Parts: sequence; C-alpha cells; structure tokens
Amino acid sequence: MEIETRRVHVLGLTSNPTGAWTTQQARNLLMDLGERAGAFKFLIRDRDGKFSRSFDELFTAAGVRVIKTPVRSPRANAFAERFVGTLRRECLDHLLLNGERHLRKVLTEYEHHYNQHRPHQSRSLRPPLHDPSEVIDMASRIHRRRTITGLISEYRRAA
Repeated sequence: MEIETRRVHVLGLTSNPTGAWTTQQARNLLMDLGERAGAFKFLIRDRDGKFSRSFDELFTAAGVRVIKTPVRSPRANAFAERFVGTLRRECLDHLLLNGERHLRKVLTEYEHHYNQHRPHQSRSLRPPLHDPSEVIDMASRIHRRRTITGLISEYRRAA
C-alpha cells in the first residue's frame, strides 16, 4: 500500500510463500512501478522469515529504506493491517471461494474497486486514483455497476 495515496497493489498469490517467491514478487512490483519506484522513500514490513535478505536488497538498490516493524506490534504497520481487515469485512467474509483462480479474480476486482472507486476518509472521500481534473456533470443520470460477483455496487454519473 502506498500510504500517501492509499493505493493498493495485490502482487501475487500462493499457498506456500517462500523467500524466493517473495523476492520475485518484489521484482515484479518494482518493474510495474517503473519510474515511480524512485519516489518511494520507505518500505515498512514485518519480520516474517519470508522477507529474505535478497528481498531487502532489491528495495535498497532502488533507493528505498527498509524498515522492520517491532516484534508483535501489529499497530506499527496500521495501514496494512487496516487494509487486510477492510478486505476481509467488505469482501472475503461474504464469499465462498472456489480455488486459487477464483480468489485471484476476486482480489483483482477488489483492488480495482479499492483504488478506483472506494472513498477514503483520509483523502476527503476520494479514491486513491482520483483525477482532480475530471469534470463531473451533476445533471447526468447515475448508473450502478455491480462488482465482485455482485457483492459491491459502485455508483457513477453517466458520461
């Protein structure tokens, strides 16, 4: 999660994460970010063994300082903890998942909803990827779009 904008990146999915897998996900993230990776100053992570030395070295080489949270301190990374809780409450607790492929689809849809549509109180009820130059016609009709297998409704003004 990018704390400044609250933008979330769902990187990968596996039932048996290892240090090598986690390092590969970090490589993928840095490639996806491209030039934006240089704008990041810190990476806050817990002390799980899956975050290997090579994981930390990837971010250090990109100019990002890796900060490990204190042991048994979930509040030290409150933004990530809150996102996980929100994901569970708004999405996963209401679905019966039919395997890894279904979970990947649901997480991708939720990531899109969270970044493109879901209002965030800390951002004056704007979503993370809000474009302030976008003009909204307040006289146009409102359209509803169902997402995440009909679990969440998104409302937008029609263009």
